[in-house]
Amino acid sequence: MRYPNQKFRKLVEFINEGREDKSKKIYVDREPREIDWVAYNLSQIKNIRETILFINKEVDKCKNPPRKVGKPLTNPKLLCKAILICEAFGLTERNAEGFIEFFRTSIKMKKLDDRVIGNAYNRPEVAYILKQIFERNKDSDGILSGDGTGLETSRRQNYGKNRKSTKEFLTSIVDSREIIQAFDFSGEDECKVMHSLIEEVNGESLRLDAGFNDRELVRKIAELGMLPFVYPYKSNKLNGSDAWKEMYLEFFTDIIFWLQEYYLRVHCESFHSSFKRIFGIIRKTRPHSKFVQVTARIILHNRARLSYFKKIKHG
Repeated sequence: MRYPNQKFRKLVEFINEGREDKSKKIYVDREPREIDWVAYNLSQIKNIRETILFINKEVDKCKNPPRKVGKPLTNPKLLCKAILICEAFGLTERNAEGFIEFFRTSIKMKKLDDRVIGNAYNRPEVAYILKQIFERNKDSDGILSGDGTGLETSRRQNYGKNRKSTKEFLTSIVDSREIIQAFDFSGEDECKVMHSLIEEVNGESLRLDAGFNDRELVRKIAELGMLPFVYPYKSNKLNGSDAWKEMYLEFFTDIIFWLQEYYLRVHCESFHSSFKRIFGIIRKTRPHSKFVQVTARIILHNRARLSYFKKIKHG
């Protein structure tokens, strides 16, 4: 069977021109999701109280890792609480020591030395507990999007303007409520990483930009029961696996519907923007400490988003 590859490529080229020149744009942007200001204000007012209750409840529910032979160390659950408090309130280790000492009754903790808190970021036991919390708090609506972004490690960096400067790279999959379903902080190529990330999520559909234009990835997404929406290159052909052909024949025959679905990917970009704005730069220097810091921030981000949508539902 001969496929209309030349017409398909011309259509992709035409859509790309519309992205650069708005006068040629055929897709009408959807209305942005309306903010429920009552629920939003309530979430902000109760944020501190809910955050502390969440940290106590979720950490206490976790299992400690198997104990090693040797001198007993500080309970990793206490260290995990300290790290979540640091990241939630933007505290340095020294500020956190004073914070915990003053509010230890409310946060159900004993005094911790600032050096103990700092070293906790490099403890594998802490990462073990944080993973449990993350897995329990990533409810999904099934409308997924994926992308990668650079996370600055100093105020002088700007990922968009200076891509060659040293920074950390985060690849993530989020749902349409901007709740993170899976993430990778290894620094590997984002397309390569996405092959494994998709195995960690459950969804109805997944949107990816042209940086993930990979035939094998599209096939795997379809085999996992998700509809793929991967933006095409103008050099792509329709020939390929059933998933590849169906995805781009849909693009070719019903471009407006396809773009309406694809551009829901804006929620992934919105998450990356708000995540960096709220939590700021990556302050840690050791690789494992950076991973723990990012994981703690993602957990806190998910908590806040789930709290907001819960208030909308019950409001």
